[in-house]
Amino acid sequence: MKKVVLGLLAIGFAFPTYAQTVDTKKLSEVIVYATNYKYLKDVNTREVASIPVELLERKVAAYNPKGSDFYQDEYDLYQISFYLPEGKILAAYDKDGNLIRTAERFKDINLPNPIREAILKRFPGWTVTKDVYSVSYHKKKGAAKKYKLKLENGDETIRVKIDETGEFL
Repeated sequence: MKKVVLGLLAIGFAFPTYAQTVDTKKLSEVIVYATNYKYLKDVNTREVASIPVELLERKVAAYNPKGSDFYQDEYDLYQISFYLPEGKILAAYDKDGNLIRTAERFKDINLPNPIREAILKRFPGWTVTKDVYSVSYHKKKGAAKKYKLKLENGDETIRVKIDETGEFL
């Protein structure tokens, strides 16, 4: 009986050692790079942006038309629309997946500090009731950001346009 138990124990310890051999293979090298990092750098407001704006801009920067079902090598330009209830972005990509230009429009977002300070300085006592944030990005020209605001003070209403630095247009 001792021999049987010792034999089973030896077999029990021997089999797992065969299972531990790992067949190693050399894996190919993977290179990760951001193709549209310049876009994110240009449209960044350098402060806490509105969440829908940041979310949609990150989606635009990460999108690659090569991975989509409709990609074909014969087309040179792909126009893709990104939507949220708060806004939309129309983006144009080349056949390599590089972002060429965008047209962005968002409604009722958090305004950056320079905009709020400029409005408080020029229009004290007025409140912003509606705002539209629009961005026009081009690969060579960079981003142009504008805000269209509707201000109210009692029964009075005015509309103003202002750029990202707080300069009234």
